Amino acid sequence: MADEGGIFIGTGAGGARQVLNLRRANRHGLIAGATGTGKTVTLQGIAEGFSKVGVPVFVADVKGDLSGLAMPGSPTTKLHEIFKARAAEIGDTDWAYADTPVQFWDLFGEQGHPIRTTVSEMGPLLLSRLMGLNEVQEGVLTIAFHVADKDGLLLLDLDDLQSMLVHCAERADELSTTYGNVSKQSVGTIQRSLLQLRAQGAEHFFGEPALSTKDFIGVDDQGRGFVNILAADKLMASPKLYATFLLWLLSELFESLPEIGDPDKPTLVFFFDEAHLLFEDAPPALTEKVEQVVRLIRSKGVGVYFVTQNPIDIPDKIAGQLGNRVQHALRAFTPRDQQAVKSAATTFRANPGVDVATIITELKVGEALVSLLLPDGSPSPVERTLIKPPCTRVAPVTAEERKVMVQTDAVGDKYDALVDRESAEELLNAKSHEAAAAAAEAAAKTEAEKAAAARAKEDARAAKEAERVRIAAQRDADRQAKLEAQAQRQAEREAANSPWNKAATSAARSASSAIGRQVANEISKQVFGSSRGAGSSVVGGIVRGILGGLFKGR
Repeated sequence: MADEGGIFIGTGAGGARQVLNLRRANRHGLIAGATGTGKTVTLQGIAEGFSKVGVPVFVADVKGDLSGLAMPGSPTTKLHEIFKARAAEIGDTDWAYADTPVQFWDLFGEQGHPIRTTVSEMGPLLLSRLMGLNEVQEGVLTIAFHVADKDGLLLLDLDDLQSMLVHCAERADELSTTYGNVSKQSVGTIQRSLLQLRAQGAEHFFGEPALSTKDFIGVDDQGRGFVNILAADKLMASPKLYATFLLWLLSELFESLPEIGDPDKPTLVFFFDEAHLLFEDAPPALTEKVEQVVRLIRSKGVGVYFVTQNPIDIPDKIAGQLGNRVQHALRAFTPRDQQAVKSAATTFRANPGVDVATIITELKVGEALVSLLLPDGSPSPVERTLIKPPCTRVAPVTAEERKVMVQTDAVGDKYDALVDRESAEELLNAKSHEAAAAAAEAAAKTEAEKAAAARAKEDARAAKEAERVRIAAQRDADRQAKLEAQAQRQAEREAANSPWNKAATSAARSASSAIGRQVANEISKQVFGSSRGAGSSVVGGIVRGILGGLFKGR
């Protein structure tokens, strides 16, 4: 039996069909119940219903069994007879095994297409939650984001964030003056938290190509909405990473989708399994962020359905916005369980024929208390409902089946290869290398100048020493020459004053006088003849004078 404009959930008392109205499906919902009460099968059946009417779905597969949405159920399984009997009991004449179009995703890229985002898109608030930072450390991280944005540095992966933190630590004094205290101790704490994130595998989540939420929203060639399944079994080992990722995804949907008000059917339905992980130890700012997203994303056509064991896991401000409720059995073994029973009993619209506080602990597997929004927006009175059986496999797909579907789905290889483009790490490293090279060049220049100055000083000293040596040598040479001249003059004086020299001189004079007279007489005779006149006397005197002078000069 087809339900116009709705998804069949199950049948209540007296055969009343419980139908989730598509026009009210974006008013969010809650699926709660203790372990083993049938929450996953209920989720599976609702996801099938949305896909069948062309509404895309996103769901986190915590235990691995939701991957069975990709395959039709089988009449050979042990659950076949149970499901067949249940379908007959609730009058579900349309029940038959069928598959749904599935796209597998995995943050680690092992069991589906990789999901990545950039550090900038994640933002300091969610990162602080992810790393467990206090308010002071969150403030320092926010400053790092602001400086990166101001300086045009892209924060794509954890390496970029690490480099940016080192950069901020180096500029701590400068940034503290502008933005407030940026202590190196806080930066060190954030860096240690980054190491822990890497150990949890978060580095696989940050990078490019970043996920486009448009790839979640689509239908196959039969008009059925894609069911996007996140492999979360490994991710659950890091609860904060799991919860922060899903919150980021909700925020991305909110920011990327247009306002459409209340459409005839949702644009996308988002199932948040193990929702208690989102709110454990969450700071008030984060809870307010979740409340804001849940409250406003409705107008984007997105329905958010929280799946958890205990309804009191959801903060009151958020629980008050969940209009469609499916409550499986609760166990009242502990005071907290008893509180949950009382809380659940008071949240449903009363039905005189249903004692919620009593029935909620008596529900069988596959039964639930159901209250859905009516076409006029009011909640329906709570009904004890037998949930319809799923049409897909209630078991995980095999590794080979998963591999084939990943290789042949509409996403293709768009996200398979990691892209590492120039970002903060590369730019900061380049700046650091340039600064180091400039410093080395300046140091080398300084050393060269020092060496040149030392050489010039040494050359000047050597030149001065050489000049001193030359002057001393010249002085010695002059002194020696002077001494030699003095010695020469002394020797000449001594020679001139010796008795032998005086005798020779006297002899020479006498001889020169005699020779001169003789020569002069001879010349006179030749000139003037033998007569001795006045002329001959004069010539003789001249000749004697000349010869006397010659001999004296010897």
